[in-house]
Amino acid sequence: MSQSANNEQSEFSPEESLQLIRQMISKTRHSVAMDSFYFLFWGWLVFLCCVGQYVLKVYWDFPQHYYVWFLMPVGGVISGIYSYRQARKQQVVTYVHSALSYLWVGLAISFIVLAYVSISGKNWQHAFTYYILLYAIGTFVSGRLLQFRPLVIGGLINFALVVISAGASYDNQLLLGALALLTSYIIPGHLLRNASAKKL
Repeated sequence: MSQSANNEQSEFSPEESLQLIRQMISKTRHSVAMDSFYFLFWGWLVFLCCVGQYVLKVYWDFPQHYYVWFLMPVGGVISGIYSYRQARKQQVVTYVHSALSYLWVGLAISFIVLAYVSISGKNWQHAFTYYILLYAIGTFVSGRLLQFRPLVIGGLINFALVVISAGASYDNQLLLGALALLTSYIIPGHLLRNASAKKL
């Protein structure tokens, strides 16, 4: 068999290429859905911290209301252990899955840097506005890569919440942060898991 014949067999038609891309996205969406640990774990953890700090600060007038955020390093350790165990089990990694990993690693670094800047500058007044912006970017891009509309909608809602948060008080920013997590992490995370489970 000639080399030209081999090349012809190895080339994909436009229809076959689109089908391959759809299969890759579907496989990644299923993988993320069945392992929606990160969306749900971090969504609920940060949601509870936002609400917890609001209650401690506004209703109980507790001076060290920010202590709830000490749960973040604990969450990081739990998430790291889970990620390590899952990486050992995972056999196939698609391009979309890799893109999502790079996206969220970059955002995780951004969260840490922002927290450090806020702590060192003793200025938390607008920190949650930027956190919500990072939530918006992460979920919107993830939704587009996975072609999952609830994530896209959650990201768009968060972009709107960023505008509202910019003019809100710190106390109200806590509530807006909780709402942002509910719409971008928690609800889409459960919907993604349920949608995948129905296909099994």
